Parts: sequence; C-alpha cells; structure tokens
Amino acid sequence: MEEDQELERKMSGVKTSMAEGERKTALEMVQAAGTDRHCVTFVLHEEDHTLGNSLRYMIMKNPEVEFCGYTTTHPSESKINLRIQTRGALPAVEPFQRGLTDLMNVCQHVLDKFEASIKEYKDQKASRNEATF
Repeated sequence: MEEDQELERKMSGVKTSMAEGERKTALEMVQAAGTDRHCVTFVLHEEDHTLGNSLRYMIMKNPEVEFCGYTTTHPSESKINLRIQTRGALPAVEPFQRGLTDLMNVCQHVLDKFEASIKEYKDQKASRNEATF
C-alpha cells in the first residue's frame, strides 16, 4: 500500500497540464487487475510515434526492463499506450521517468550542437565577407 502511494506521489508531478484554463490529463497510468507495479501501461495524450518510438528506445536501454512497447490507439486519436514491464524489484515508473530524463538530455545535446554549428557557420560567413572588403 505504501509503495502504491509512493508511486502516485512520483507520478503526480507529470500527470496534468494546463490547457485553456482547465486541467487536462496529459498522462494516465493504467494497471490491469491482478498485476503489480512492475507491469504498467502509461497513456500519453496528445502524443504520437515521434515520442513513442524514441521513448521506447531510451527505456529499453535499461537492463532492468524486460519489455517496453507502444501502440497508437487509432490514427485519428493523438495518444499512445506505452507498456513497461520490469525485472526484479524495480517499479515500472522508474524506468519511465529515467527514459524521459535521458531523452530530454539527448534532445538538449542535439539542440546545443545545432546552435553551435549555426553560430560557427555565421561566424565563418561574416569573416569571409570581411575578407572580401
């Protein structure tokens, strides 16, 4: 029981987002009857294959994860079901959170490299223009 409350506390920070002045659920956690916290389906609203596949890849890099897969519910709906099953005592929410963090770090690294390349290109272009005068 205490573990379930701890799991809910961890998830409460990412459950809702504000949209047009009302609370809208961005993430749901679904557990089938009779399963434990090691096998959980996360429903991510307003998301598609872009996040689903990259998040699945990052989560599967964790050796404690036995299975991670996702499906889109329907082409006309913008939500994905991401299922995580872990080995041992690790609850499924932990690799989910770590996967999100790792994915954000990778995206930030790519953005930093991209911005540095743009700056380098502009600096080179400016130095070439100065050399022609």
